Amino acid sequence: MPYQGDDYTDLVTTTLRHLEKTTWADIVVDNQRHIALPQVLKQKKVEFGSGYGYQFNVRVLSNNAARNVKLNEVDNPTTADTQTTGNVPWRHTETHWALEERIISMNRSPARLVNLLQTSRVDAMTDLAEVMETNFWSKPDSSSDSLKPYGVPYWIVYNATTGFNGGHPAGFSDVGGISATTYTRWKNWSANYSEVSKGDLIKKWREAATKTEFRPPVDGPFSNMNSDYGFYTDYTVLGTLEELLEGQNDNLGNDVASKDGLTVFRRTPVVWVPWFDNNSGTTDTTNPVYGINWSVFKPAFLSGEYMKETKVTPHPLHHRTITQYTDCSYQFCCLDRRRNFVLSK
Repeated sequence: MPYQGDDYTDLVTTTLRHLEKTTWADIVVDNQRHIALPQVLKQKKVEFGSGYGYQFNVRVLSNNAARNVKLNEVDNPTTADTQTTGNVPWRHTETHWALEERIISMNRSPARLVNLLQTSRVDAMTDLAEVMETNFWSKPDSSSDSLKPYGVPYWIVYNATTGFNGGHPAGFSDVGGISATTYTRWKNWSANYSEVSKGDLIKKWREAATKTEFRPPVDGPFSNMNSDYGFYTDYTVLGTLEELLEGQNDNLGNDVASKDGLTVFRRTPVVWVPWFDNNSGTTDTTNPVYGINWSVFKPAFLSGEYMKETKVTPHPLHHRTITQYTDCSYQFCCLDRRRNFVLSK
């Protein structure tokens, strides 16, 4: 009678299966990729500060000093307060791992299948990546929330009326300590669209990208002079854009998905954000397209507190358990809201 190897009792009793050592398949995370921790929170993209919060300067008014004059015109010099300051409080995020020393002793070659110390650290950092992703793409419910950082929807606010109408996020009376009611230029661009098409979404996208790219007419120590845009959306939008690309190309060859992963807007890749798909219905936008200008949208860290790891130390209540923490004191900050936009259904 035919049988499988695991039906033979003596074979099962005396023989191990082939074991894959030192590596493992990770199926814990729900997001297929992460934007915040791997891509955004890189040292070359962040700023560092001190004090009990992060403060930045914004010129909100003009002295209106220039005028046309006749010869020998009487001078009329004026002065005006043209600047204000924005500020955001630091927020703090941590992760950790803990392991019993005797477990480490047991987890040694030749009995070791995987390195438990390594898996514990990977698990801790994966948890941090997941929390950071949520922090980055969401906002606190109100100004009374003293835990959650000010993510993208706090700074880039959706409004169905086309134009610079992204004012205060729900639950807040200002943005970064600056009132968009008092200073009406302290608003981002926003628009509503009905379908992903050249006549609707892409048309409004082009307008948004054009009208948010401000260029100072004179040289100065501006913090918002450069442009470094990134475009972010969910799969519904990205998948439709890929189909549009295929529709405008008559020579696709044999590849039935020839444009997948090749979608760009103004030569900048359009990035899929799985967090949008996995958290639909929990945000203020539907099928959003965010235009983030990284020259003015920055993670800011408290100096010395960028991914700071503590020493490996014994747990205070379990003398044979060792622990290590990784701490971040930071906040997301936008220096110029007008150079960012969001489009949504």
